[in-house]
Amino acid sequence: MTSAIDLLKNELPVRHESLVLREDVKVGLVLVDIVNGFCTVGAGNLAPVQPNKQISEMVEESVRLARIFSEKKWPVFAFLDTHHPDIPEHPYPPHCIAGTDESKLVLALEWLENEPNATLRCKDCIDGFLGSIEKDGSNVFVNWVKNNQIKVILVVGICTDICVLDFVCSAMSAKNRGFLTPLEEIIVHSGACATYDVPVHVARASKDVLAHPQELMHHLGLYMAIGRGAKVVAEVSFG
Repeated sequence: MTSAIDLLKNELPVRHESLVLREDVKVGLVLVDIVNGFCTVGAGNLAPVQPNKQISEMVEESVRLARIFSEKKWPVFAFLDTHHPDIPEHPYPPHCIAGTDESKLVLALEWLENEPNATLRCKDCIDGFLGSIEKDGSNVFVNWVKNNQIKVILVVGICTDICVLDFVCSAMSAKNRGFLTPLEEIIVHSGACATYDVPVHVARASKDVLAHPQELMHHLGLYMAIGRGAKVVAEVSFG
């Protein structure tokens, strides 16, 4: 019997391409919220309660890419979800509180804190593009793109359908308005993205909990990113 997810994927297909990154095209890697509070088992209210294959594979592939980008001295931009304890982010419970391990990069990426090619940005909202705006109106992410003359950004991280998607949508709109020159293309790596899992039966048994089936929402996040003009790839290699 065909599952509902398979039926949806058939109706709303996502074409996963392969990507070869070359030295002659300036590429930047954007890591979205690969922090303990979202990725490390038991690390907080929004962390997985047990090992999760999709999240583990996302972290592993993101680390691989970050290592290669750093070895090549290519620019890396990492968002770290970070919240003040007295400023809640509705509708989510307290998470990734500033000064705690929740808001720190996962152990396998901590080395980025000392990498000269890496820019780390703490953000206190879902959308990293908005979270990059300074009090004077400047935007740290926009400046990163312009200063490094980046033509392509490769986006990885968590959650596919929330923080990753919101960032991609805002960045695409900014690019289309000419605010991100010379950026030409935004690419989402499906194998290096993940989202959380709240099965339907769990949500039904809990008060005020929305169902969030992981595989389905991951797929929908990718589909929506394509609908906004991004490209989705399943494999990334270097030529």
